[in-house]
Amino acid sequence: MKVHEYQARQLLESAGVPVPPGMVVEAVDQAGSAYKRVTEALPECKGLAVVKAQVHAGGRGKAGFVRLVRSVDEAVDASRFMLSNRLVSAQTGPQGLEVKRLLIAAGVEIAREFYVAITTDRTTRRNVLIASAEGGVEIEEVAKKRPEAILRAPLHPAAGMQPFQARQTAFALGFRGSHVGQATKIILSLAGLFTQRDCTLAEINPLVVTKPTREQPEGRVVAIDAKFAFDDNGLFRQKSIADMFDASEENPNELRAARFGLSYIALDGNIGCLVNGAGLAMATMDIIKHCGGSPANFLDVGGGASEEAVTEGFRIILSDRAVKGVLVNIFGGIMRCDVIAQAVVNAAKEVGFKVPLVVRLEGTNVEAGRKILREARSQIPTMHAADDLAEAARQIVRSVAA
Repeated sequence: MKVHEYQARQLLESAGVPVPPGMVVEAVDQAGSAYKRVTEALPECKGLAVVKAQVHAGGRGKAGFVRLVRSVDEAVDASRFMLSNRLVSAQTGPQGLEVKRLLIAAGVEIAREFYVAITTDRTTRRNVLIASAEGGVEIEEVAKKRPEAILRAPLHPAAGMQPFQARQTAFALGFRGSHVGQATKIILSLAGLFTQRDCTLAEINPLVVTKPTREQPEGRVVAIDAKFAFDDNGLFRQKSIADMFDASEENPNELRAARFGLSYIALDGNIGCLVNGAGLAMATMDIIKHCGGSPANFLDVGGGASEEAVTEGFRIILSDRAVKGVLVNIFGGIMRCDVIAQAVVNAAKEVGFKVPLVVRLEGTNVEAGRKILREARSQIPTMHAADDLAEAARQIVRSVAA
């Protein structure tokens, strides 16, 4: 589960990490007062604030949805633009995303930028601290072009982040003087949040040292942007995190599928895939691509594959106008193939198929299941039964291309 930047900042503040004051607005007429309040709360910003679109996608700055402003009028203009246009970036696709809320935060004069994050290294199966003195940029590009600029420190599986590790990292990043202690405390707080909140990612980018001011002659270490992602399996014990979920940022069909215990991921092809099991789903998509087709989705009805689940799966797949054909690939293990076949037939009758439907069954009682499919051909003229997966894939690809 992802959260918005303003929610990530709230989490940092709750852990004692210094964050410039900010406010969330959902209408243009709220922008002016929000600008005044955040800049007055941080006099050293001298009227500088930032307006940021709050969406679950990157590339906001390049798309013009992160703007520095220095007056009420500029804040209002930036808010009007963002709330009345769709954000289109490399991560959103050409359709873009609707912006429903903005973060208006006090600005800071930046002297240096850093990157700090905690995530899980699946190779070592340990949580790891990742840091770089090149913050404020796409860390993936830094890792690709200058891997030596990325620092890594594995966390102990039981003891977690140790103070000496955080301090060593602060020195290695180039912090000096009072900034070492500030950075160390922030790194430890971030690691604590990662563990306590069941995170899969806890990231500050950038962590900055501000320019000296009269109030802060050495400057200070501040987090001005953050990203958190959480393990869905841990949300049952993280009610406050679960309450941050923003359904409007998710694919409606994915939410609809989840209510029926289905796993659904929309893709950009034209062949719908209904399977039982994640491994089978991936194999099905692979063979469709191998045969020259393109999957429109990943839809896993699970090991039970009940009639209700199959019916809802068909409805979800067919709600995508890009779908020109559907491949059902079911392996009957605990659930018998004859039961699954009857569920497919009943579901197809109820939903109504106007596109080609190819069904491949294998497993327990497979012959009885195939007989049910053959007998239903007259009632579902677009349905074809296949004896093996390769045949099924070739048949659906040909049908869609015809």
